Amino acid sequence: MESKLRDRENEAAEEVMSEVHLGCPPNNDAPFISHFTFSLENEPTCHNHLIHIDQDGDLILPRRDKHIRHSTCITIQHNITSTIPSVGLQVWRAELVLADYVLHNMFSSSRFSGVVAIELGAGTGLVGILIAQVAESVFITDHGVEVLDNCATNVHINSGMFRSKSVKVRELDWLNPWPPLQLGAQTRYSWTPSEVEEVSRASVLLAADVIYSDELTDAFFSILEKLMCQDTEKVLYLALEKRYNFTMNDLDVVANGYSHFLSYLTANNGFTGKCVDLSVIPQYVREYERGNDVELWEINYIAENN
Repeated sequence: MESKLRDRENEAAEEVMSEVHLGCPPNNDAPFISHFTFSLENEPTCHNHLIHIDQDGDLILPRRDKHIRHSTCITIQHNITSTIPSVGLQVWRAELVLADYVLHNMFSSSRFSGVVAIELGAGTGLVGILIAQVAESVFITDHGVEVLDNCATNVHINSGMFRSKSVKVRELDWLNPWPPLQLGAQTRYSWTPSEVEEVSRASVLLAADVIYSDELTDAFFSILEKLMCQDTEKVLYLALEKRYNFTMNDLDVVANGYSHFLSYLTANNGFTGKCVDLSVIPQYVREYERGNDVELWEINYIAENN
């Protein structure tokens, strides 16, 4: 017990940094602003581009071809580093991969047009903000006031691009019951009964970089089962990064978190999933390197009584 407590204390104190923020000024206490520009009309290149930063620490975006008529610019406030419990304050690679996938569907189909969508573990809210351009309504969810406040700021900054006014930031703690035991305006991020009913109609669920702790993975699939067991056909689009570590138990470099995630798709528990071929998804977001360790999964759930 004491060992687990020490591990959690060390985790709470450890500073981590997303690869997306490499080159940004370190130890910047103030929130950092990045601008992401996505072309929606030309077929973007699939090649990766290195991050370039100007002397003020802002991301330098490559010039666009003159024939591009429309693009979307999203402004994201984020931290450059954070403790592990506050990783939602940063932008991570899997979040940008999921953004590419959402953009590709917005560009090439009407799959997300008019849907009710919910983003789980949204962090900065970038993906939820993106899909809000075409969705009927979007619930952007995470846990913790600091992360939620930052996410709400990003929603406010980008609110001019939304299809409708129905974009809400709400607290969703995977370790707590769903629906919430208390409904109403306890805080600005509390759920109302009508919102819980609306989420039951959500057909699109989104999540990125939420697979890194076995305990949280268990809680994530527990809340997924509650959200996806409704009659409405639902699909989860989950982007994740396989994180490798050397462990003394295995005496090898392994991705145990990824293996734990896969166990939910191979067990007879109602979840099924298929890995999306990222080679056919153009890289709309130019400010990161996709790498080989990020995957995108399409996950369904079929309850036993269906």
